[in-house]
Order: sequence, then structure tokens, then C-alpha cells
Amino acid sequence: MCATENGGHQGPEPAQVPASAADPTQGPDGPTPPDRRRLLQGGLVLGAAAALTLAPISFAAAAAPGESTRTVTGTLPTGAADFVYLPVEVPSGVREIAVSYSYDRPAVPAGTPGNSCDIGIFDERGTELGGQGFRGWSGGFRTEFAISRGAATPGYLPGPVRAGTWHVVLGPYQVAPQGLTYQVQVTLRFGDPGPAFTPNYPAERARGRGRAWYRGDCHLHTVYSDGRRLPEEVAAGARAAGLDFIVSTDHNTSASHGIWGPLAGPDLLIVTGEEVTTRNGHWLALGLPPGEWVDWRYRARDDAHPRFARQVHRAGGLVVPAHPYCPYVACQWKFGYQDADAVEVWNGPWTYDDESALDAWDAQLAQSLRQGRGWLPAMGNSDAHSVPQVIGSPHNVVLADDLTRDLVLAGLRSGRSWLAESAAVQLDLTATGHGRQAGIGERLTVPADAPVDVRLQVAGVPNGTVRLLTDEGQLHQESLGADGSGTVLWRTTASLASYVRAEVRHPLPDGGPGRGNTMGAALPWGPMAALTNPIVLTAERG
Repeated sequence: MCATENGGHQGPEPAQVPASAADPTQGPDGPTPPDRRRLLQGGLVLGAAAALTLAPISFAAAAAPGESTRTVTGTLPTGAADFVYLPVEVPSGVREIAVSYSYDRPAVPAGTPGNSCDIGIFDERGTELGGQGFRGWSGGFRTEFAISRGAATPGYLPGPVRAGTWHVVLGPYQVAPQGLTYQVQVTLRFGDPGPAFTPNYPAERARGRGRAWYRGDCHLHTVYSDGRRLPEEVAAGARAAGLDFIVSTDHNTSASHGIWGPLAGPDLLIVTGEEVTTRNGHWLALGLPPGEWVDWRYRARDDAHPRFARQVHRAGGLVVPAHPYCPYVACQWKFGYQDADAVEVWNGPWTYDDESALDAWDAQLAQSLRQGRGWLPAMGNSDAHSVPQVIGSPHNVVLADDLTRDLVLAGLRSGRSWLAESAAVQLDLTATGHGRQAGIGERLTVPADAPVDVRLQVAGVPNGTVRLLTDEGQLHQESLGADGSGTVLWRTTASLASYVRAEVRHPLPDGGPGRGNTMGAALPWGPMAALTNPIVLTAERG
């Protein structure tokens, strides 16, 4: 997307910063390796965590209402820093700061990434990692934004435009071999700041049914990041999908938190959160305090992730790696799972990425139980951005004591949940033995060789395939009839299985083959309709 120029009256002639000054890494024959001394001489400073700071631009204070614009151009070489900061010296009396940007997209050879550059801004409180200066981020979704005391472009935080050094931040996500030539235009508008914005946060409780199974989608986007749905459209879609709760997870910003209040209600709990989009994977911060933001400007090598996981945990929220096997640039998960509370194994329509995530989760589950450690629950979410992506497909069905933020998060944290493609799918899984019974996410302790009867009830999956799996793999399979409902019974012992979980699959599309395996035969099942977290089976000692 190319930047758009604002029309109307401009202030003084924009000051052009030549590319050679904005980018001293450009030599007569193209990009040359960065040299710290030359960067400093050119007005650039290499910062921590792969950051680069450009020479600042400044504006004169204005005695009367009006506006003033400055424009900066430059070129970033391949291998540029993750974040490039443009300091803007903002004088007093500014009512609005507006920014637009553009960058070139030269042709690249097949298989070579082309240019892609994100944008955001920090105010006079600074750019410190995890600091207070964050004022907004739109990634690569917008080419311009504006911030004033009473309003801001979606993705950005309304509030005072105070005097001091602000920083426009560029995020060169991908840089072509020819480099990335950019232009940033900053406009300050002077005058009365106007009334302040008043956020309206959603309530932390809705009208529940006491202890019950509640349905919710914990990964959703709006126009406040890179979605195309308005928040009111997301709320309406959640209700249409039969959901009891949703979590707002726009990328790298808390800007939407303050508008959810009127869209929640007795029938829909809305929880505030964020999708933290780093260069080494994305994760969901679920249950953030309204208005709280989580920083994303780090890689796995920076060892900063545990700090921000602790931030979420202190607030009672959950840390959930999202789509860990997504093949797109910077999406694959590289931080490990030691700080996670759950993992998203199902993201949108079922794909091979989800198969990989499910297989990896199942292997981790078996290992954790074998070593006597806590296990990581599975989650499924739609990650819906726009039509035709379906809100609530899939979603989580969680057992909670009531429909509140804390109780829903507690149910997800404990793994008392199963995953469904839609509200049309119904499921119940129990294990009974030695006069005791356990459900999904619970533990059944019995004598090692005592019979354990597993019972699965399913509805809503016509001609589906039911699979029961343990740490040995699939040990039972049955087919459902055309009405999509049935009851499956199977017996095991705690000496044979450390857990049991269920999957319900759709028929193969058009009767086609499933995934092949090393045994040669195609696997006889299709896309996922539902899957459960495990019931853990433990043999009594002594």
C-alpha cells in the first residue's frame, strides 16, 4: 500500500532530509555494511535489541492555530535493524500529530521476500522496552494515522500531545535485496486540544448459568489492528455463533479496550487482551487489565519473553503461543513453552499447520505426564480478521463456575475445556473406575489394573470418525451415523494409559485420501470437528 498525501493548507515548506543523511549505509555502488562511527556521524544511533535511531526532526512552536509538516526519506539495506526510530521534537501547543508513510516495492526474484514495513509511535515518555511511551501501532495495515487528546486512528491511543521527543517507529519486516526506500511525513496541528477521550471498558462479569460449559473464541481481530470488522460486527458475530465470551486480541495494541464496554452485555462477556506479534512467533496475552499493553519488540535471542509473560501472569492472565507452526515469516514459535499456560493447536479452518501443532502438543503431553510435570492445555480459536473468516470456528468450550473473566481463565488454565468447530457440535467425555469418575482436564486415580471405562457422547458431526488416543497413540476408532450423534464406550487401565483424549473428525472431502504414513496406507479421517483436553489416569501407589 502506498502512502496518501493529506490535502489542504500546509505549513512551511516541508524540510527534506536527503537519503544520504537519513541512510549513510548507502555507498555509490549500493548498500555497504553498517559502521558504527559512520552511523553516528550521519545522525544515526544503533540502539539495543536490533534498533536504529535516525537524526531527529524538529518543529517551531506556533503562536496561532495552523499546521506544519516535515518529510524524511531514506533507504534501509537488507539486514536492517528490526526497528528504526525517527525522533520528532514536538513543541508545546500541538493539538494533533499526524503521520503518513510509504515505501517502494521493487521486483524481486521468485522465492525472495519483497519489502514490507510496519509503523507505530511512542510519545515523549520514551521508547524503553516495556515502558510508558507507547501510543499506537498499526503494523503494515495503515499508511497514515493521527492522534489527538480526544480521538485517534484505530490502533492508536487518544491522549494529550505533550511537548518533548516523540518517536515514529518503522518496522522493516522484510527488506528486498535492493533495499527499502521509505518516506515518512509528520504533520503537527496547533490549537486548542479539545475534550479528553473517556474509555468505556467491558464488565468482567456476564449473566452466567453457574457452574456450566461456556463457549468462547479467544483470538479475534478488528479494525484496531489488521482486521476489517468493526468491534460491533465482531460482537454481533460472536452472538450469532452462540458464544458466551470472546477475548479481544488485536496485534500489539490495547487501543480497542476502551470501546468494548457498550458492546458487552449480560449475554456476552468480553475480555481484553492482545496478540503479541514478535519476530519469532506470536502469542496471546489473554485477560489483560483494560488499557494495559504488552511490548513485542524482541526476539528469542534477547531473552525478554519471560519478563512479559510475568507481566501477564501478575495480572492473572494467560500466555498462549498462537499458531506455532504457521509457515509465514516470523509466525513460527521459537520461545519454548516454559512460560506458557496453554497452546493454540487449532487456528481457523483445519490445516496441516494444525496437524503439526496437535502432534507436537500430544508428544509434549505424554512427556510431561511421564516426568510428573504439569501439562499444557490445548486451545482452539478462529483468529478471524474479516469475511469470510468465521467468528467462533473453532472455539473453546470451558467448564467454569460462572461467566466471569477470572473463572473462565481459570477453566482454560486448568484444561477443563474442549475445542469445537461450531456450537452445533456437542461432546461429553468421562472416565470411570474403582467407584470414581473424572471429566476433561481432571485426574482419575485408581489401582493400576482396575478397569477404567471411557465414555464419549457426541452430536453434530454427520458421518464423523471418533478417535480415542492415549500416550500409545490411537487405541480406538468408531464411525458416527448420518445423524452425527453417538455414544462410544471403551475400557482401559491406568497401567496401560497415562491419559485419554478424544478427537472427532469429519469425513474425508469427496472421499479423498487422508494423510499418508510410513506404513503406506492413507489415514481414514478428515478435518477436525472437535477435540478434547485429556483425562489424566494415575495408578495408585502401594
